[in-house]
Amino acid sequence: MKEQQIEEQLWSYIDGSATAAEKTFVEKMLAANEEWKAKYMEQLELHQLLMHETELEQPSLRFTKNVMDGIAGMQPKAATSTYINQNIIRSIAAFFIITIGGLLIYSLSQADWSSSGGSDIISINTSSLKVPQFEVSKLFNSSVMNIVLMTSVIMGLMVFDGFLRRKKSAA
Repeated sequence: MKEQQIEEQLWSYIDGSATAAEKTFVEKMLAANEEWKAKYMEQLELHQLLMHETELEQPSLRFTKNVMDGIAGMQPKAATSTYINQNIIRSIAAFFIITIGGLLIYSLSQADWSSSGGSDIISINTSSLKVPQFEVSKLFNSSVMNIVLMTSVIMGLMVFDGFLRRKKSAA
C-alpha cells in the first residue's frame, strides 16, 4: 500500500470517521505491521498536539468591530430591481403613447377645420367632427391581425421558456 493511503486510513481511524470495515482492517494492520504501528503513533501524537496544546487564535475585538462597521455602511441592492426590467416597462409605455398619439392624429386629420363664420376667435364646426367608425370584422379577418396574433403567441412562448429555464437553474 502507498504511504499516502496508509496515512489517510489512519487519519480516518483516529478521527472516528472510518466505517466499521475500515476500523477492523486498520486494527488488524496495527497488530501485524510495524510500519503501520509507527505511522499510527506518529499521527496520534500529532493529533493530540493539535487538539490539546494549540489554541485557535481569535481576531481582536477592534478588527471585528471594524469589519462590522464596514458592512453596516454598505447599502444592500434593492431586490425588486432584478424582477422589473426597465426596458420592458419603457416598451409598453411607448406602445401606448404611440397608439394614443396615432388615434389622436387620425381623429384630428378627419375633422373639418373650415370656419363657418361667427364672432368667436376659434370656431369649430362640431357637427362635422366625427369619431371614425371601425369595422371589427375587417380587423379580425385581416392577415395583419393573424400576423400580430402569431407574433404574440411566439413571444409568449419565449417568455414562458425563459421562466422555465430560470426556475430550472434555481432548483
